[in-house]
Amino acid sequence: MSNLTIRIDGTSKEVPEETPIRELLQDQPSEVRKKAIAAFINGRPVDLSHQLRESGELKFILPGTERSLEIFRHSTSHLMAHAVSELFPETQVAIGPVIEDGFYYDFKRDVAFTPEDLEKIEAKMKEISSSNYSIERIEMPKQEAIRFFQEKGEPMKVEIIEEKGGETVSCYQQNGFIDLCLGPHVPSTGRLGSFKLLHTAGAYWKGDEKNPMLQRIYGTAWFSDQELKEYLQRLEEAKKRDHRRLGKDLELFTINDEVGPGLIIWLPKGARIRRALEEFLYDELFKRGYELTYTPHVARLSYWKTSGHLDYFRENMFAPMELEDDTYQLKPMNCPIHIAVYRAALRSYRDLPLRLAEFGTVYRFERSGVLHGLMRVRGFTVDDAHLFCTFDQLSAEIDRLLDFTYDLWHTLGFTNIQACLATKPEKAVGDNEIWDRAIQALQESLERRGISYEMDVGGGAFYGPKVDFKVRDAIGRWWQCSTTQVDFNLPERFQLEYIGPDGQPHRPIMLHRAITGSIERFFGVLVEHFAGAFPLWLAPVQVAILPIAERHHEYASQVASELSKNKIRVHLDTRKEKTGAKIRDAQLQKVPYMFILGDKEVENKNVSVRHRTRGDQGARPLEDFLTEMQHLIATRAVDTN
Repeated sequence: MSNLTIRIDGTSKEVPEETPIRELLQDQPSEVRKKAIAAFINGRPVDLSHQLRESGELKFILPGTERSLEIFRHSTSHLMAHAVSELFPETQVAIGPVIEDGFYYDFKRDVAFTPEDLEKIEAKMKEISSSNYSIERIEMPKQEAIRFFQEKGEPMKVEIIEEKGGETVSCYQQNGFIDLCLGPHVPSTGRLGSFKLLHTAGAYWKGDEKNPMLQRIYGTAWFSDQELKEYLQRLEEAKKRDHRRLGKDLELFTINDEVGPGLIIWLPKGARIRRALEEFLYDELFKRGYELTYTPHVARLSYWKTSGHLDYFRENMFAPMELEDDTYQLKPMNCPIHIAVYRAALRSYRDLPLRLAEFGTVYRFERSGVLHGLMRVRGFTVDDAHLFCTFDQLSAEIDRLLDFTYDLWHTLGFTNIQACLATKPEKAVGDNEIWDRAIQALQESLERRGISYEMDVGGGAFYGPKVDFKVRDAIGRWWQCSTTQVDFNLPERFQLEYIGPDGQPHRPIMLHRAITGSIERFFGVLVEHFAGAFPLWLAPVQVAILPIAERHHEYASQVASELSKNKIRVHLDTRKEKTGAKIRDAQLQKVPYMFILGDKEVENKNVSVRHRTRGDQGARPLEDFLTEMQHLIATRAVDTN
């Protein structure tokens, strides 16, 4: 048996081949010995029990470092499956991946899990954790693994092995509970303590409606009780901010089953906010040299064949429709029809860059089980734009797009933004050289702008690489909204040309960009970020005018008229209600300002101003306060208080 050279924190050490990694922990500081849960060997995550078979760099995985929380939560999902198997032995175990902020596990069981069952499962998990059972990796030949899980009565595990298993299949066992898994995992169940089971949901096996319905149990896990407590508090805050509840309470939007699931109906107040957002975006588009277009909602099916969507995006498209011996398709994207705008005229290099923008409504087939308020819908509007340019113009256009993205989010009060560069997926069009050039252009632009970014290998669109942007909201959640994509392929598929300085035809480059993404999803993010208390410039009602008695109605109408003339959105409340009730209703509707009008206000021709959270602001001349509001609106001041 030969020796291996292992480097730890810059120090090399000779060790025999097949030395378990945990033995190398003995020479580490006590903090590392106590907290290490796994390790990287040459960048590959492995268990501490892993036997070394190659020389290289060894890095211990501690709480708070790369991949640590993912490993911790994956181990906790196995802990939950272990507990379920002991409490409900008739249950079949499916899969239990890590998700953002937690994990889930799917089970097949005839009887539905109840909230009381979750309490029992959680208690059993704590019992198993306190027993501190070692978690051990087991490897067996594929056929042996199939027989093992067949004998256990776990057909879904058998199906996974048959479809994805290699010659050797890895499993993990803890006190007799054995589960199929690639790993790695924490060394023992005693490392797992700060967790909470949250709720259940239905889920089809493999997400296919033709397969059996399973029961999914969601949970979360953190390295400390304090982190868990803080997360649960954020969950409670998120429930208060849920856009579905606020959308109903504030009369912003509705979804009607008779109309169809996943199809959003904008109510008047929500439509006012959407209009204000669109006007803001239109202003920015015109400033930045965009041209507007409007395109049809359908196109011939053959057009989507040319674009590649029929081959690469078919499962997300609605069924085609027959019309006069031809077949048409609801558009799942705007880009191919924007190409028709480009092709409407002969283009010269002097016409480029051509920046086309549209608030274009598209339709995508989403299964009913994944529809979620405004966040996952079947019909939505994209603040879409497609830019056609020469290769020499590409870098400058990407720079402009990145600036546009950051300017918009900063205006809305989002200052924490993450970028992710996604590269060529498995199903893609175009050769590697074209993809490499596009990826390089995006990378260089990010670096010129000093924007740090993560890599998402294989996460690009089928027609080109992209940079996706996530923004962090008021309670720390990340939302993916904006995207910038380089496309060398669609211009090729549609044979787009421009006449260059040499008088010869050349192929333009196409850029896809959406800053807010879906207007519907973006609106949902804003509702939750602001908890429905929109800043003055976006509020559907900016001022509620509350006359105290009927004799004050005439003056109240004059005030309302003056504000309306100055484009202030007003609600005049002339109900025969007490003033306190009117104030309470306006606050529940999160109206930024209330004008209380009584005898003194009528006599002095002023308004008594009340803010939705700061309370009484005193009496002011209407003209003075109107000027102040106009300044806040013009500067798009963000004030969530």
